Amino acid sequence: MSYQAEYQRSIEQPAEFWAEQAKALPWFKAPQDILTQDNEGIYHWFDDGEMNTAYMAVDYHVENGRGDQPAIIYDSPVSNSKSVLTYAQLQEQVSLFAGVLKAQGVEKGDRVVVYMPMITEAVVAMLAIARLGAIHSVVFGGFAPHELAVRIEDAEPKLIVTASCGIEVAKVIEYKPLVDKAIELSAHKPECCVVLQRPQAKAAMHEGMDIDWAEAMAKATPADCVAVKGTDPLYILYTSGTTGKPKGVVRENGGHAVALKYSMTAVYDMQPGEVFWAASDVGWVVGHSYI
Repeated sequence: MSYQAEYQRSIEQPAEFWAEQAKALPWFKAPQDILTQDNEGIYHWFDDGEMNTAYMAVDYHVENGRGDQPAIIYDSPVSNSKSVLTYAQLQEQVSLFAGVLKAQGVEKGDRVVVYMPMITEAVVAMLAIARLGAIHSVVFGGFAPHELAVRIEDAEPKLIVTASCGIEVAKVIEYKPLVDKAIELSAHKPECCVVLQRPQAKAAMHEGMDIDWAEAMAKATPADCVAVKGTDPLYILYTSGTTGKPKGVVRENGGHAVALKYSMTAVYDMQPGEVFWAASDVGWVVGHSYI
């Protein structure tokens, strides 16, 4: 089918078109109400479907024989380090970190801010939050305290996940002081911070507030996937704020998963086992979606 024919069908028969695409995903309960409209005239996709984005991204592949296949290839010239996580290893890390969050009271519908550099643990954190049915909000690592505080006040996260530092070319940016200042400025106070200590800079920890990532992971109990509706929020990503106060854009689980799955084949022609390079930062929508 040509691009124009595919596009035209998606416009003329949107429910039928996207119902077909939704069949490519492993739902816990396949949606029957593909496109509905509420009393206020707002449209909703896959309202009665049940799913978990982290399950679709990780567990499903382990269950279908791809556990030993690389899931994340990390290659950082700024830290001169490389690593590979298989799907099985990623599943273990995600379920353990979900257990860390669960132990701190994070549950379905809660918000968690992720303020991290482009490292594997940022992906683990996002997937772990989604695993619990919670909502993550990624803030670009290194943003000034005031900008971070604005997003904390709006999202009202239960906790913040951060790293001790990020690296910009040869410059080490300490994140923890920025987070501490942002919390001080914000009217909303998160209950705690989970901090990943990186070798380039060690963060000062505040007793009763800060939790060491490695220590918490060492004693964590793995957490299972929580089923959510297709219309339940997956994440909040804020606009730049150049024309006013940053606005939180909410992406729902169902529409997000179906659209991304479709784009990986229709736009990028990705096949199982191939490598996709995500060059954009997770703080921006393209990097967040395709990492």
